[in-house]
Amino acid sequence: MAKKNEAEIVENAGGFNFGNFFQGTREELDKVVWPSRKQLISESAAVLLMVTLSASLIYLVDGLFGWVAKQVF
Repeated sequence: MAKKNEAEIVENAGGFNFGNFFQGTREELDKVVWPSRKQLISESAAVLLMVTLSASLIYLVDGLFGWVAKQVF
């Protein structure tokens, strides 16, 4: 586990502060690298293709095992 410097540790004796929360949230969202429209579409298509192929493979293997079970029992 990484050890933090004492200067990095912020003590919050006053409890939860909404202003600091929203400021921190905004700072983190500014760090996000959003994908381009073309990248979003191509990666979504790749995910859908892989899910479809995986589901089809599971369906076929399940059918094969069902057929084998009927033959055995």
